[in-house]
Amino acid sequence: MMPWILFSTPFAVLTYFLIWYVPPFEQGKVVWYLIFYCLFQSMQTCFHVPYSALTMFISSDQKERDSATAYRMMVEVLGTVLGTAIQGQIVGGDANCPTEPDEHDRRNSTNTSIVSLNETKQAYLISSGVICIIYIFCATVLFLGVKENKESGRKVSHLTFCQGLCLVMGYGPYIKLVIGFLFTSLAFMLLEGNFALFITYALGHRKDYQNILLVIMLSGTLTIPFWQWFLSRFGKKKAVNFGITWAVPFMILIVCIKSNLIISYLVSVAAGVSVAAAFLLPWSMLPDVVDDFKVKNPDIHGHEALFYSYYVFFIKFASGVSLGVSTLSLKFAGYVTGSCSQPEAVSLTLKVLVSPVPVALIAVGLLILWTYPIDEERRQGNRKLLQEMLDSESEISVLGSSV
Repeated sequence: MMPWILFSTPFAVLTYFLIWYVPPFEQGKVVWYLIFYCLFQSMQTCFHVPYSALTMFISSDQKERDSATAYRMMVEVLGTVLGTAIQGQIVGGDANCPTEPDEHDRRNSTNTSIVSLNETKQAYLISSGVICIIYIFCATVLFLGVKENKESGRKVSHLTFCQGLCLVMGYGPYIKLVIGFLFTSLAFMLLEGNFALFITYALGHRKDYQNILLVIMLSGTLTIPFWQWFLSRFGKKKAVNFGITWAVPFMILIVCIKSNLIISYLVSVAAGVSVAAAFLLPWSMLPDVVDDFKVKNPDIHGHEALFYSYYVFFIKFASGVSLGVSTLSLKFAGYVTGSCSQPEAVSLTLKVLVSPVPVALIAVGLLILWTYPIDEERRQGNRKLLQEMLDSESEISVLGSSV
C-alpha cells in the first residue's frame, strides 16, 4: 500500500500545481488543462485506493476499524475545510460586481483589467502552492506514522482482473451498498457543486457564498463524532436512514423561502450535519461487506483492495456524472461564465439542481439501501466467525512451528 502512496504524491502535487498555472501560449490551453487534470485525477486514484484500503490492514478488529474510519473521515472533511478556507480567502477577495463605468473609468478599464487578471493568476498560484505543501506534509505523516498489519495480509490469492471483477460485481451486499450510495453521493455532489452558484445568483448572497460553504464543511467536520457515536449505538443502517434523510427538509426549505442571509446560514449548518453522514457512513459500512465476503469465501485472500478500488471508481463516476449534468443544464439555461447577472432560467435551473433532483436521488438511494442485508445482528455474527477463524489459524500456525 505504502509504495503506491509514496509514488503518487510528488506527481499529484506537480500536476495539481500545473492545473492552476496559466501557460504562456494562447492556442492549446484547453488541451493543457485537460491533460494535467486527467493526470492529477489518475495520481489521486493511485493515492486514494491504497489509502482507503489501508483501513483493512491496520487492524482486524471491527471497532478499531470503525474508529479509524471516523478519524480518517473527520480529518478528510477538515482538510476540505482547510482547502476551502485557503483558496477562498486568497483568491476570493473580490466578490463585488462593478457598476456601470463612466468615461474616466472606460479610459482606465484596460489597465485595470490587466492588473486584476495578473493578481488573480498570482493568487491562484499562491493558494495552490500552499495546498501542495499541506499535501506533502500529510503524505509524509501517513508514510512515517502508519504501519500495516502484516498478519492481516499475509495470504494472497492471485486473481486475474476478470476474476476479481466477477467476484466483486457478483456479490449482492456490495452491489446494493455501492448502487445505493452512488445515488446518494450523486445527490450531495449536485448540491455541493451548484450550491455556490445558487447562493450567488438565486439567493443573491454574492459576498457571503464562500463563508456559507465554509460553514457547511465546518459543520460536517464537527458532527462526524456524533455520527460515529450514533452508528455504534443504534447501528449503521439506522444511521444511514436518519443521517441522509436529515438533509431533505433543508434542501426543500432553502428553495421555498424568500432570500434571507440568516436562514441561509442556519440551513448551511443543518446541511453540514447530513454531509458528515454522507462522508462517514459509506466508508464505515464497506469493511462490513469485506468481512461478510471473507466469511462466505474463506479460501479467497487479498481481495480487500478490489472492493475499495471499485468503490473509489464509482465515487469518481458519480463525480463525473454530477459535473456533466450540472454543466449541460446550466449551458442550456443560458449561463454566462463570469457574468454578474444571469438569465432567470439559470436561477430556476440552480434551484432544481440543489433541491428536487437531489431529493429524488436520495429517495432512490435510500430505497436501495433499505434492502442492504448486513444489519447489526449479521455484522456481530461475522465478527465472531472471523475471530474464530483467526484463532484457528493461530493454533495451526503454533502447531506447525512446534512440529
